[in-house]
Amino acid sequence: MTISVILFDLDDTLFAHRASVARGIMAHLGAIGGFEGADEAAIVDQWYRLEELHYHRYLAGELDFEGQRSARARDFGLAHSLEISDPGLWFSTYFERYREAWHLHDDALPLLDALELEGYRLGIITNGEPDFQQRKLDQVGLGDRFEKVIASGALGITKPDARIFAHAAREFGVPLDAVAYVGDRFETDALGAAAAGMLGVWLDRNDSVTAVQLATAEEAGARVIHSLSEVADLL
Repeated sequence: MTISVILFDLDDTLFAHRASVARGIMAHLGAIGGFEGADEAAIVDQWYRLEELHYHRYLAGELDFEGQRSARARDFGLAHSLEISDPGLWFSTYFERYREAWHLHDDALPLLDALELEGYRLGIITNGEPDFQQRKLDQVGLGDRFEKVIASGALGITKPDARIFAHAAREFGVPLDAVAYVGDRFETDALGAAAAGMLGVWLDRNDSVTAVQLATAEEAGARVIHSLSEVADLL
C-alpha cells in the first residue's frame, strides 16, 4: 500500500517542547530568585524528569491534568527546600514563562511545506488534552496545517495502544498500511505505530539509537531517522 497520510507526534517532534521547558523554568526561577549560580543543566534535567514522572501518572489515570502540574511543583519545592504554599499557582506562573518560549523545531515547517506540495494528507496523534495541544499548534502557526488532530485526552486511549492509531486511520478513511507515523519516542511512537499496522518512524534527534533498538526496529518494520528532513526521502 502506498503511503498517503503522514501523522506526527507533537511534543519534541514538531514542537520544541524540551527546549521550551528549559527556557521556561530558568526564566521562572530567575524571576523568583534564589537560584543564582545554580547548575542550570541539572535543574532543567530535574524539572524535566518530574514532568516525565507525573505526566505519565496522568496518562495512567492516577492524577488529573491539573493534579500532575501541582505534583511537579510540589516535588520541585521539596527538593530545593522551597516554601510553595500553592503549587498550582506556582506552576501557573512557570507556565506563562514556558508558553512564552514555545517554538517549533527548525526542520518542522520545511518538511510540512514539502509534504503538502507532494499531496500528502497530514495529521497529529498526541498524548495530551485536546484544548491544550491545539493551543500550542495555534501559537506556533500550525493551527490550520493538519486535517485531523487526535488527542488522547478526548479518547481515553493513549499511545502506544493500537486503538488510538486505528482510530486515526478510520478518521482519515484509509487502511493502516497507508499511514506513516513519526514521533520522538521509540516504543510509544515508532513501535506502537508499527505494531498497529502503520509505518512507524522514530525521530532520534540525539542520535542515541542502540544496536538492540535498531534490531528491534527492523524486526517490527519501523524506521529510524535523525532529522525531519529525512522523512521525504524515507517515503
